[in-house]
Amino acid sequence: KMTEPIRDHLRRSNDVFVFEQQKTPRPINSLVTPLLTDKYQLTMAYAYWKNQKHEDYASFDLFFRKNPFHGEFTVFAGLEEAIKHISNFKFSKDEVDYLRDEMPECDPEFFDWLATVDCSQIKVLAVSEGTIVFPMIPLMHLEGPIGVVQMLETTLLTLVNYASLMVTNAARHRLAVGPSKSLFEFGLRRAQGVDGGVSASRYAYMGGFDGTSNVLAGKLFGIPTKGTQAHSFVSSYLSEKDLKFKTLTKVDGIQVDFWEIVQESKAQLKFQDGNKGELVAFASYAISFPKSFVALIDTYDTLKSGVPNFLIVALALHKCGYKAGGVRLDSGDLAYLSKETRKMFEKVATEQNIPEFAKFSIVASNDINEQTLLSLNQQGHEINAFGVGTNLVTCQAQPALGCVYKLVQVNNEPRIKISQEVSKITIPGNKRVFRIWGNQKYPIIDLMIEDQEKAPLPGKRILCLHPFDQKKRAFVTPTQVESLLETVWESGKVVKTLPSLDDIRSKVLKNLQEMREDHLRPLNPTPYKVSVSTDLHTLLHNLWMQEVPIPDISI
Repeated sequence: KMTEPIRDHLRRSNDVFVFEQQKTPRPINSLVTPLLTDKYQLTMAYAYWKNQKHEDYASFDLFFRKNPFHGEFTVFAGLEEAIKHISNFKFSKDEVDYLRDEMPECDPEFFDWLATVDCSQIKVLAVSEGTIVFPMIPLMHLEGPIGVVQMLETTLLTLVNYASLMVTNAARHRLAVGPSKSLFEFGLRRAQGVDGGVSASRYAYMGGFDGTSNVLAGKLFGIPTKGTQAHSFVSSYLSEKDLKFKTLTKVDGIQVDFWEIVQESKAQLKFQDGNKGELVAFASYAISFPKSFVALIDTYDTLKSGVPNFLIVALALHKCGYKAGGVRLDSGDLAYLSKETRKMFEKVATEQNIPEFAKFSIVASNDINEQTLLSLNQQGHEINAFGVGTNLVTCQAQPALGCVYKLVQVNNEPRIKISQEVSKITIPGNKRVFRIWGNQKYPIIDLMIEDQEKAPLPGKRILCLHPFDQKKRAFVTPTQVESLLETVWESGKVVKTLPSLDDIRSKVLKNLQEMREDHLRPLNPTPYKVSVSTDLHTLLHNLWMQEVPIPDISI
């Protein structure tokens, strides 16, 4: 398989595009530039600069407050694209000139400064891409001059939000079907635009899917591509007259009239009632792809025509030394039709003494989502693989994740954002995050501590506190301690090798196996515990009390 290629990427200069080989590639989408941001990031940057505050050393956390899809886990994704953006963050002359016209009230010297800005003074710590994560845990932590770090907010959020949502959605589909079934992403035609389609293919594969119908995604990311035929192909054939090319080269090298063998097989199986045009279409496709023949069998009548015509062509291929792949169902009662189709496969396998016919693959599509998969499991079915499109790539069950990017420290002073909604209160200061494993060999709690605190150690009991509910606290003696935040960007360069797409995919699947099943189940999952240390709890609540005004109710 190809890994994601390091390619020549576009460098913008005076509306002329030229190619430049980058040490760190640019983001996949060429629209990801410093201007892909909300305007208030730039107005704040100007206000910082105007007040000579733009060099203040600030820290921001990127995190989310609630797991998606009514679940209790999320998979972090989008880090590689975020680091590519940070690595290549530089305003072009055209972009600076545009901002001069767009913000005429600003001091001209601000734009001179803007033209010099890059991320060489930024430090980025992050959770490894593909890790299962939980609310309030920093997925990315950025430190550096506040004028620069502030301008990264919107772009980082758009790169992480959809990616994490999409991988989580894909992972939930993988959990629903189990490890033995194949999953293919078929969503390009229904995706939210071109970038949504390409991104969805990449992140579906990352989340545990086995392939995509998207050819461009296959080329860019090395994802296996899959595709057979549509109903239009089947219905375009009316009779034998449409079969212009009938020759097939057998496995032994001898050329034969394949249509004659199809007719012999039809007589042998005694299938006489199927649609003739469909049989011709299947024969045509088998001649084109004798080693990987899969038929779409629901164009006319699945059980009376589609399955019999497939078996006729499969038998003809068998006589030529080839093995057909299977069938695809795209409509109807998938559980019932798959079971009846399997019975027909088994019957012919027994009658013709060809055991492998009983094991033909059955692929199902037709507006499938996570709930459909769970329902099929309850009903029982004979489906080997699923093609999932619209509901996967559009994240039908929840359209957005809701990551936020909050200031937590300035010039070594922890900062907090207060809200009447407790869930929106931020946890202040620079932090380290650890995943604590218990005696049962799975993670039981995540712990945030102040960055100067000593890390928890295996075998040494620690007190874990809920950030906001003082009644919730517990002692834990770790059997294993995993540090979640690692430095990935510092001093203007990537300091940690970013894993390949296949490595991230493997990490997702490994994480799903490691987590306790009740945290992952689709119905009434158990919340995973996220906690803070005693010192961080004290800092949080002291700063909370310090920053909230005390009203005078006698007035």
